[in-house]
Amino acid sequence: MCSKVVSHAANEGSGARRARIASRVASYFAPKTEIPGRVYATTSALTAISVFAAWSLLSYGGLVRPDFLPTPGAVLHAAWVTLADGSLLHHAWSSVTVILSGFILASVLAVPLGIMMGSFKIVEAAVEPITGFVRYLPVSALIPLLILWIGIGIEQKIAVIFLGTFFQQVILIADVSAGVSRDLVDCSYTLGAKRRHVITQVLIPATLPGVMDTLRVTMGWAWTYLVVAELVAANSGLGYMILNSMRGLFTDMIFLGILVIGLLGLITDQVMKALRAWLLPWAART
Repeated sequence: MCSKVVSHAANEGSGARRARIASRVASYFAPKTEIPGRVYATTSALTAISVFAAWSLLSYGGLVRPDFLPTPGAVLHAAWVTLADGSLLHHAWSSVTVILSGFILASVLAVPLGIMMGSFKIVEAAVEPITGFVRYLPVSALIPLLILWIGIGIEQKIAVIFLGTFFQQVILIADVSAGVSRDLVDCSYTLGAKRRHVITQVLIPATLPGVMDTLRVTMGWAWTYLVVAELVAANSGLGYMILNSMRGLFTDMIFLGILVIGLLGLITDQVMKALRAWLLPWAART
């Protein structure tokens, strides 16, 4: 009799434990719900491992020809060789210089212009027609004009990054600025604030979180324009390395260039996130 009671209690305890586990797992799939950091890190690691396992299976298993999909070992060997002779670091630094130069130049001009465009209708009327037209133009179509006007040096590559990000930034930042509540402005005037105080102490602080998010997104776009920027008359850069490897069907080098671009893009994304948290602690996401 005692053994039955103990067995029944154990079954109830096991059932309650399973129910708690099921409830916890279900909570991970609830919208707008935080999950433990350990679960987040484990899920991310499993995703990366799954992609690497699929790559290894296809390449080492002979399911895809090496000409189309190199093995991870071949890519690692290419990385070792190019690190040893310094070419990889040279190409990476050249690309980072182009990306940061074009992006910073675009941001310095786009942030104030976008804030003014979203806050003042007269500025919107003057800027939006040109911005709305140019931002739909493919940057690659402008390369012949850029070569004619600027030449084929680093300035042309920086101009490609600038044109690829500036007009998008202006529109996105203008939307952020236009989304600032009118009540904040009215309350400021009611409390005696002057126009310059409303701009510097209400509008700009209210738009900064959205501006930082916009810069983070457009930084990703800047990296996507890298190969386009280094398409013509380049002799260095990761885009040049990829295009040059394509001509010789060196797929290991192509994969290496793509992976390095992705890694550098991930690093810049994390830097932008850290800058947002550091510069705007009062606007941290909950």
